Amino acid sequence: MRRSKKNLSNNKARTLITKMNPRSPISEQYRTIRTNLQFASVDKDLSSMMVTSAGPSEGKSLTTANLAVTFAQQEKKVLLIDADLRKPTLHYTFRLDNSLGLSSVLIGDQSIEQVVRKSDLDNLHLIPSGPIPPNPSELLGSKAMEKFLATAKNFYDMVIFDTPPVLAVTDGQILSRICDGVLLVTRSKQTEVEAGNKAVDLLKQVDANLLGAVLNDVEAKHSNYYYYYGS
Repeated sequence: MRRSKKNLSNNKARTLITKMNPRSPISEQYRTIRTNLQFASVDKDLSSMMVTSAGPSEGKSLTTANLAVTFAQQEKKVLLIDADLRKPTLHYTFRLDNSLGLSSVLIGDQSIEQVVRKSDLDNLHLIPSGPIPPNPSELLGSKAMEKFLATAKNFYDMVIFDTPPVLAVTDGQILSRICDGVLLVTRSKQTEVEAGNKAVDLLKQVDANLLGAVLNDVEAKHSNYYYYYGS
């Protein structure tokens, strides 16, 4: 049986547990990440950050989205941006049209105000990637990108970028140079130690402020923490 495009799109929709079930143990873990980030940057202003990974399929985009939700739940005004201009996913997660977005602003076709979307969660605003350009790295490293971030920081307490894996392309390295901090996502039993170390080295080469790393997809069945919080 042939599957429709609509069904394919629905299958790509992600579930945000911090929004759907904020009392769950997993949601509490995301809040712990949020708190740790705030402690890690206690002596520095953290109003913009990017989330990346070493390679693909490590849970980077879902981690980014859930983390953005937890900041918004803390009553911070948050702007979540899909800066993966190669394989964007934010429009699937939040069920948005992707005909306009970050790429539209960077090439001068639209203003930030024209592409920002309000989510159904208080304090959380979104900018999808927009049309996939032929030159993502050049756009992210442009003066237009610096101006975009400076403008966004004037209106939001926290600006969060979802970026491509650092071992795949240079986009993350480029963007890390203008963000206040970087969070690296790894996946249990998938991310190789060598790949993780290389990702850290690449970020350090451009003087990125590495805030820490998240170990994603750890089994919780033997964790006392899991049983303490219950379901």
